[in-house]
Amino acid sequence: MKFDRKNYKDDLLLELYKYILKPRMIEEKMLVLLRQGRISKWFSGIGQEAIAVGSTLAIEPDDYILPLHRNLGVFTSRGIPLERLFSQFQGKNLGFTKGRDRSFHFGSNEHHIVGMISHLGPQLSVGSGIALANLLNHDKKVTIAYSGDGGTSEGEFHEALNVAAVWNLPVIFMIENNGYGLSTPVNEQYKCAWLKDKGIGYGMEAVQIDGNNLLEVYNTIRHYANDLRQNPRPILIEALTFRMRGHEEASGTKYVPKHLFEAWGKKDPVANYETYLKRQGVLNDHVIEDIRAAIKQEIDQGLDVAYNEPLPEASVNQEETDLYAPYDFRPTPPQSTVRSSRRFVDAISDGLKQAMEKYPKSVVMGQDVAEYGGVFKITEGFVDLFGKARVRNTPLCESAIVGVGLGLSVKKYKAIVEMQFADFVTCGFNQIVNNLAKIHYRWGQNADVVVRMPTGAGVGAGPFHSQSNEAWFFHTPGLKIVYPSSPYDAKGLLTAAIEEPNPIMYFEHKALYRSITEDIPDDYYTLPIGKARVVQEGEDISFITYGMGVHWARQIVAEMFPDNPETVEILDLRTLLPWDKEAVEATVKKTGKVIVAHEDNITGGIGAEIAAWIAEHCFQYLDAPVMREGSLDTPVPFSATLEQIYLPKERIKEKMTTLLNF
Repeated sequence: MKFDRKNYKDDLLLELYKYILKPRMIEEKMLVLLRQGRISKWFSGIGQEAIAVGSTLAIEPDDYILPLHRNLGVFTSRGIPLERLFSQFQGKNLGFTKGRDRSFHFGSNEHHIVGMISHLGPQLSVGSGIALANLLNHDKKVTIAYSGDGGTSEGEFHEALNVAAVWNLPVIFMIENNGYGLSTPVNEQYKCAWLKDKGIGYGMEAVQIDGNNLLEVYNTIRHYANDLRQNPRPILIEALTFRMRGHEEASGTKYVPKHLFEAWGKKDPVANYETYLKRQGVLNDHVIEDIRAAIKQEIDQGLDVAYNEPLPEASVNQEETDLYAPYDFRPTPPQSTVRSSRRFVDAISDGLKQAMEKYPKSVVMGQDVAEYGGVFKITEGFVDLFGKARVRNTPLCESAIVGVGLGLSVKKYKAIVEMQFADFVTCGFNQIVNNLAKIHYRWGQNADVVVRMPTGAGVGAGPFHSQSNEAWFFHTPGLKIVYPSSPYDAKGLLTAAIEEPNPIMYFEHKALYRSITEDIPDDYYTLPIGKARVVQEGEDISFITYGMGVHWARQIVAEMFPDNPETVEILDLRTLLPWDKEAVEATVKKTGKVIVAHEDNITGGIGAEIAAWIAEHCFQYLDAPVMREGSLDTPVPFSATLEQIYLPKERIKEKMTTLLNF
């Protein structure tokens, strides 16, 4: 192994040695603790330390880095106190996740680290988002996001790199090519000769380095980091290395040919660098002994603190409280009495526009949202108002853009992501339910992201442009779901959603865009998320619904009770997660008969949860069984005649009659 010290002084070479030795010694201790049952699992980075240590030390302390399982050296090189690291490994409160996640599944903004989730690819897009924020801020910062060789097969790898290349984001994508994705060798992972060759397809520079050579890693990252600060663009670096232990300790290494261990054992990054420094006269056995003794003392002291730290006390209230970032909502009433007649689509556009004016550090992203104004023209004219830096056309990459939104949030931006149709959110599902929804609960990072979702049937758009998929997210703790039914609510709830620092799925029914009109305030205002609204007072039946269901309810009541509309009380939920239990209980107490209806498929729909809750908590107030109705349990058909059968409006009328006569 050839080392190039360039003009580095001995002091720097010695510091690099201390930094690469520390994670090796910690790992050796952790493997002992694993056998003793003191920690539950361990992903060993032995043999790969040069990548984590060299890349981390080559950038500035306030440059963000997004590491993986085997990057203990990132955390130690950033100076995280060992007692906190060890507490994290043991699930203690002194760790970073309060016992809610393990190993390196955490981040620390204090140390400018954003940890991984188990799905491997998503952190690449988050890294692109942090880099975008740096670009928008005109900060001369770089970001490093790690991927393993197996992770390069993920779709997110492609999406994140493509976005970074198109937008010239100052991010270094570091591939740790250690030969195996768990037990799958690289010849079963990709067909290209080397992973650096993938950079060609994205139009980005790509280099390959010896990932076991500490100085080569340090020199390469330092060079490109300094270059990217002046000339922002992404770089792909493939670091060749080898995993000397199993994917995690329980998996073993029987699948790896013995000759590979023998060959790579000779390339040990710690031993080779130590030998080099001895030859350079920087190190000797006495100095090594002193350094090891100091690191051992630091490890022992950290472990003593972690051992004495109690396990977290279980508290339902604390668990639920930490689900969302703290936010003290204070409604903003309109400042003037001026109102204008606005369609549903115009109200959303107005709210979005005024929120972007209120929050200069906000970015709208989505397919065709810039000059074209989006397929529904919500953002028409926004480029002229805010510029293309803040109104960004994206490639077809729903997952990456949600991840970019989260990265922006890490840097205190607000991200508004438009799904061209709610149906397409499936391509970004992982980022939403596993990253946005869980990140505050896991380590206190808020996800200030609103995902706008044009949804619903009734427009003859067929199975892939008409789905009502709010129930997919209703089952995911950490998200909020807003679903307005009127122009007034659409504007006030969107501005409130953008104000709030939590991830919000904001549903907009396409059939309402240009079919309903209402006089609403011209200026900025907000409405409370989580509060239902009584649309129509009634005495005999409670009709609980949301979205298009509110308009069906009004039409049905007008048809069935033209002379006595007060027979039915209509409650518009407006927010589906969290939903307004107090309002539901109040209307049940008032009428004693309830129908819950929605456009979504009947089985597993939100109505089932509400009906079950009423049966459990309001049974004593009921005079009849709780009834519910929804669309057929089929995909949404294209033909208008089939679509009318699919939708529940006529079946709701039958249920109403049955309920009234019960």
